[in-house]
Amino acid sequence: MSRRPANPSRRFGDSGGGLFSSSKSKASPVLSVGLIIVGCLFLIAYVYKGSGGFGSHLESVSRVEELPNAGDYLCAREVLRAIPVLQKAYGDSLHKVLHVGPDTCYVVSKFLKEEETEAWGIEPYDVEDADGNCKALILKGIVRMADIKFPLPYRPKSFSLVIVSDALDFLSPRYLNKTLPDLARVSADGIVIFTGFPDNQKAKVADVSKMGRAAKMRSSSWWVRFFLSINLEENETASKKFAQASTKSSYISNCQIFHLKSLH
Repeated sequence: MSRRPANPSRRFGDSGGGLFSSSKSKASPVLSVGLIIVGCLFLIAYVYKGSGGFGSHLESVSRVEELPNAGDYLCAREVLRAIPVLQKAYGDSLHKVLHVGPDTCYVVSKFLKEEETEAWGIEPYDVEDADGNCKALILKGIVRMADIKFPLPYRPKSFSLVIVSDALDFLSPRYLNKTLPDLARVSADGIVIFTGFPDNQKAKVADVSKMGRAAKMRSSSWWVRFFLSINLEENETASKKFAQASTKSSYISNCQIFHLKSLH
């Protein structure tokens, strides 16, 4: 049996025994006033949202909800939420994008719906249970399956921006030494990396069997030291623009985000 939705007017009766503890004749005036107050609050909230108050934050969250079954990987979902912020931070650099990581079909599909944006994807692991949309993207050559421990099948600076989510968490430093410079090689304007926080250690049995190892979530200080060790520099301009756009849109990421320069 389905539950009935809670009556909003009950909230105003928490003190003094509640609205429904007295007789019907005494409760009616109070109930009417309560309903009027609730109606006014909903009206104010609706007008405030339409004026841009908290609407921008809700819009960024709803972008994930537009895609049912939008994958199991936290940072892939985070890329979807971050698209409006990335557009403000990178501008024209977001017109030719390569996404690398699990669930890339969902991410690429979303980018392709944006105006004046071309997008491609690299799925690092076999897509055994791909849906019809993903299979179509693979047949068209928009999404490829490729082991990112080896050089990517693209010429230098083939894309304006490379976005990576989740994939690097499954690589050891031995392979990161090769993979990250190669990602920088195929990018003209930089790399954006979405990686998990250290306290998000939620390896699934399916992930381990599919990817060969459990994800290792590293701290931001570890990543910064590693970037420096392989001569990859922070894209400070993009980082500042992204931070400013995040503040304006009330965007708070559930993943660590790093902005790096491409190789010149």
